Amino acid sequence: MRLILAVSAVAALGLVACEMPVPPAETGAPVGGDAPASADSDPAPATTMLGDVDLGGDISVLGTEPFWAVGFEGEVMSYSGLDRPEQTAPRPEPVVAGTTATWTTTTEAGNPLVVILTEAVCSDGMSDRTYPLTAEVVISGEALNGCAGSTAWMNSTDENGNPVSG
Repeated sequence: MRLILAVSAVAALGLVACEMPVPPAETGAPVGGDAPASADSDPAPATTMLGDVDLGGDISVLGTEPFWAVGFEGEVMSYSGLDRPEQTAPRPEPVVAGTTATWTTTTEAGNPLVVILTEAVCSDGMSDRTYPLTAEVVISGEALNGCAGSTAWMNSTDENGNPVSG
C-alpha cells in the first residue's frame, strides 16, 4: 500500500513539473512585471447560450394543460398559472451542464421553484410554433412540462413561427 502511495506521489510531482511556465513575451504580458491595472482590462462577462437563447436575457417559458408560464426578466423570475396566484422569485445564475440549464430558487411565498431548460426542439401542442428549448418546471413539488425561447423571439413571431410584420 505504501508503494502505491509513493508511486502516486512521484507521478503527481512529475506531472506538475511538466507544466512549463510561458515566457511573458509569448503571452503578450509586458516583460519585467505585471500589466498596469486598467478599467479596460476587465473582460466582458461571457454570454451563456443554450441553443440560440441567451440564458442571461429575458426568457419566456410556457406550458399547457394546465396553462402556466414562467417569465425571466432581469433579476426576477415570475410564475403564473390558470387559477393560481402569481409568484415571483429572485433569479439566480443557472447551472449549465452540457445542453441543460437549471435555475433553483424560492418564491416570495416560500415555495421552491426549479426551472430546467434543455436544448431540444419543442412543440406546445396547441400551435405550429417550434420552440428551441424544452422546459420542466417544478413548483411546490408539482412538475410541469412545456417549451421555452427568448422573449424577444416569441414577441417577434406568430403562433406559426413566422415573423410578425409591423
